[in-house]
Amino acid sequence: MSLVPEAPRPRAVMSPDGLKLATYDFGDPDAPVVVAVHGFASGAVLNWHASGWTRDLVRAGYRVVALDQRGHGASSKPHDPSAYSMELLVADVTTVVDTYLLTDVAFLGYSLGARVGWHTAEQIPDRISRAVLGGIPDADPMRRVAVDQAKAYIADGTPVEDRVTRGYLQMAANVEGNDLRALVAMVEGMRNSVEPTPENAPAQPILMAAGSEDGIRDSAVRLAEAAPDASFFEIPRRNHFNAPTSRDFREAAIAFLSQGR
Repeated sequence: MSLVPEAPRPRAVMSPDGLKLATYDFGDPDAPVVVAVHGFASGAVLNWHASGWTRDLVRAGYRVVALDQRGHGASSKPHDPSAYSMELLVADVTTVVDTYLLTDVAFLGYSLGARVGWHTAEQIPDRISRAVLGGIPDADPMRRVAVDQAKAYIADGTPVEDRVTRGYLQMAANVEGNDLRALVAMVEGMRNSVEPTPENAPAQPILMAAGSEDGIRDSAVRLAEAAPDASFFEIPRRNHFNAPTSRDFREAAIAFLSQGR
């Protein structure tokens, strides 16, 4: 028997360009809302529910609205790179906030979801009061993926020579239900997307976090120092991939979110 409570059935929200976005609603409908956005090649249930975040946030008195980003989970998975950009991912989150009729939310994001949160908070500051952004680099690490090699591997099994690309494909393939063509299309489509910089830093209170063993830790610290109202939490003994399961991270995040209540 699973120790993880069953997740609610996803509710579909339509993106501005007509894609289905799967969303999940946890907790008291009248409680303060946390909008949770997962990382690349993950999903809402895996990133936030299976790891204990929804349980602990609901116990702390929050409602959690999580979504599968386009290309992931139960959401639409287009294979066209033009379906992926930071602008579209931000628009997806904004549409979910609008569809759920939410006016004042906290944002919780990890890795790609944290990058989306950085830009969403900057663009709709009247809707997002504060944010927890974990595992966020100051550049797009997916730029290092050799897209041509990834496409050849998917098409006919051509061995991947590039170590970074091979690692991304192995990570994505290990998650049940992932569509490698969609994820590689996302990597290709987001090549020229806007990145977090001091110039586009959100003004809201932000808790930045990264694992002590994460290669992007120092860049996350630099971003925290560049933002007007940000602090940094080092997640002890964690790397980029296992940081979301850290109890220390969850407790620090909930304590930070509670400062805004």
